[in-house]
Amino acid sequence: MTTIDLNCDIGETPGSQSNVMDELLLAYASSANIACGFHAGDPLRMQLTVQQALLRGVAIGAHPGLPDVDNFGRQERPISPDEVYQITLYQIGALSGFTKAAGATLHHVKPHGALYNMAARDINLAEALVSAIYEFDSNLVLYALAGSAMVDAAQTKGIRVATEGFMDRTYEADGSLTPRSRPGALITDTLQALKQAFTLLEKVDTLCIHGDTPHAIALARVVYHAFLQDGIAVKAPFVS
Repeated sequence: MTTIDLNCDIGETPGSQSNVMDELLLAYASSANIACGFHAGDPLRMQLTVQQALLRGVAIGAHPGLPDVDNFGRQERPISPDEVYQITLYQIGALSGFTKAAGATLHHVKPHGALYNMAARDINLAEALVSAIYEFDSNLVLYALAGSAMVDAAQTKGIRVATEGFMDRTYEADGSLTPRSRPGALITDTLQALKQAFTLLEKVDTLCIHGDTPHAIALARVVYHAFLQDGIAVKAPFVS
């Protein structure tokens, strides 16, 4: 049976207020990437989101980003491999504390925004990020852009990697994501996104749904049910 993972970026709002978007996305996702406080979220939101994912049986992942709340971690800036290692290790450790306290297990790590894009291109940053994951827990899975430097670094280091595709983003000719600053970077039409999801199905292990994408819930619902209707199981990678 063909399987695919649907992952979502969540836990990106502060405070104790219920986040309906996150709760609805978790109904269709098989894995969740939870913000660790640097680009978004806070300790309370991490605790609540871990609990929600655990209740849903969704695989829990850390979603480390640049320390830049003002720009939501999406603005690239100069950063050294040492700093990538440090901020990645710090954020994994923070979320791991909440998963352990909840009786859950941390499953994966998916970098966020600018950190993701820079590490996808730069092998030195990718190696630093992978080293942080490996030295924290070599059993963790890295979610990484298919064909990127992160995939190469993970395979060289010997950690498991789930290649990722995006149904709600457009791509450049070299396989990188179109920068959000450019027109057409986001796919907001549900049918277009569904078509892209099926195009990527045989090429990647996991497909991302951004929680802040317009019509994210409708997109998640349509894709999830379309996969099930075609006999495609929605399941987190490397989970028995």
